[in-house]
Amino acid sequence: MYNYIKALHIIFIVTWFAGLFYMVRLFIYNREAQDKSEPGKSILSDQFRIMIRRLWFGITWPSAILALFFGGWLVSELPNIPTWLKVKLGFVIGLILYHLSLQYIFSAQMKGNFKFSSQQLRLWNEVATIFLVAIVMLVVVKESMSWAWGLGGLFAFVIVLMVAIRIYKSIRTSRKDSK
Repeated sequence: MYNYIKALHIIFIVTWFAGLFYMVRLFIYNREAQDKSEPGKSILSDQFRIMIRRLWFGITWPSAILALFFGGWLVSELPNIPTWLKVKLGFVIGLILYHLSLQYIFSAQMKGNFKFSSQQLRLWNEVATIFLVAIVMLVVVKESMSWAWGLGGLFAFVIVLMVAIRIYKSIRTSRKDSK
């Protein structure tokens, strides 16, 4: 039975992350639609609201709840919790807080309140990537990874990610300027 629960946990983790990644992209597109002129602005906004609402309540929230349910079930089956799993659970708490921050952005955008620029949302979108890398590395490598190498690797990954975002932003800016 344990392997079936584990499989379901992994399936819902994948769909949860898929929802998180795409959700912020939709937030970005919805935010950028606000800069369009009418009637395009209204048409795009209406469509993005439908897409956002369906993704959030049809995939992302249910996947989060089921991933946490099956993950909790897996933990309850263990006689003791290993150190790597305690650290992973810390990252999972961070992921839940990230999810709740997206709920805040969702609620604001549904009310027509756009507090964050598309660039801020692009940066925020990468937070899920950091959680994904940290959690997967902990689960796969477990106790065989030293803490120094693990934290150093995660820090290096964040730096590479931030540099890539800056490069992408400069490319986007230069393309806009050349039009």
